Amino acid sequence: MFLICFDAGLRCCADPIAIAEATMNDMSSTPIRKIVHVDMDAFYASVEQRDNPDLRGKPIAVGGSAARGVVAAASYEARAYGVHSAMPSVTAKRKCPNLIFVPPRFDVYKAVSKQIHEIFAEYTPLIEPLSLDEAYLDVTENLKGMDIATEIALEIRAKIKAVTGLNASAGISYNKFLAKMASDLNKPNGQAVIRPKDGPAFVEALPVKKFHGVGPATAERMRKYGIETGLDMKEKTLEFLVEHFGKSGPYFYGIARGIDERQVKPDRIRKSVGAEDTFVEDIADLDHAIAELKPLTEKVWRYCEAQGISAKTVTVKIKYSDFTQATRSRTRSLAFVGIPEVLAAASDLLAAVYPFKRPVRLLGITLSTLATSEINNARPQSQLDLGL
Repeated sequence: MFLICFDAGLRCCADPIAIAEATMNDMSSTPIRKIVHVDMDAFYASVEQRDNPDLRGKPIAVGGSAARGVVAAASYEARAYGVHSAMPSVTAKRKCPNLIFVPPRFDVYKAVSKQIHEIFAEYTPLIEPLSLDEAYLDVTENLKGMDIATEIALEIRAKIKAVTGLNASAGISYNKFLAKMASDLNKPNGQAVIRPKDGPAFVEALPVKKFHGVGPATAERMRKYGIETGLDMKEKTLEFLVEHFGKSGPYFYGIARGIDERQVKPDRIRKSVGAEDTFVEDIADLDHAIAELKPLTEKVWRYCEAQGISAKTVTVKIKYSDFTQATRSRTRSLAFVGIPEVLAAASDLLAAVYPFKRPVRLLGITLSTLATSEINNARPQSQLDLGL
């Protein structure tokens, strides 16, 4: 199974403490925005259940197989057993013996996603997709002239249901972080709002392991410093957070206070593009492994060509039969210009770890240090008082 993923990050100021302090000082005069985060419920699995009545009400996993691979998505019936995305298929099957594995149909998911984004575009041009099944919408000034963001979210969810037959959940708040958090509060097929007066208290009570943008490793590091809730984080100084968490420090400092000044940007700059494949049988031979790199290289390069993007860094990901993994990267002063160059570099990186310490179950290629000749910035947006 191929998985293709994108990473879009934030630009950071050279002096993170200064910029964070300036942001805090400006908050009193900053107009409040209306942000909606729409998240489809168990998207891939719901599409499969929609299209195949025999799968409805049953625990299904999209991707992988009973013996190999990784779960790409799980239905809510499967989630009740503890099955979730990115879980090895063998683990999922052990947790849910009657789990049904369904091969992914990404062309169908993309087509449905296009329908959903067409609905978003009826309300605002300020749409920031995070994936096929979720997006941020800035509806502060919207094309319908509607004042209440919760009503906009209700309309959007109803239209999605009417057009696609699928359920969506939504979160509404005055910034992206809290809108994202709110969209999880009443899943599935619900919505929630976090108002400006409630934002700081909501964050204080929230475990940091549930923060969007805080993964398991970061949460564990925070725990070692006594940071387990938003209140714990709020009690740390900006200098402390920058010292221990680097460029993410100002972001953590802000969200601990319910502050997130990131704008909804329709034209986010990609930081990387990658594809990976889990094999039916483990690979121990170098030539065989290099042959498997070719379709991955073609997949990521086709995307780069379509977007007018070039890359200077190639990274190869190797996951072994025991699920341990390694990465190897190479950066050039000049951008790669075609599939042969990328494939040659990736093959050299793979050869550098041969003989493999164990058979290989997954390979991936990522292109980064991306550049494009046409970078479109999101247009400035004027803002109104919040009507959530």
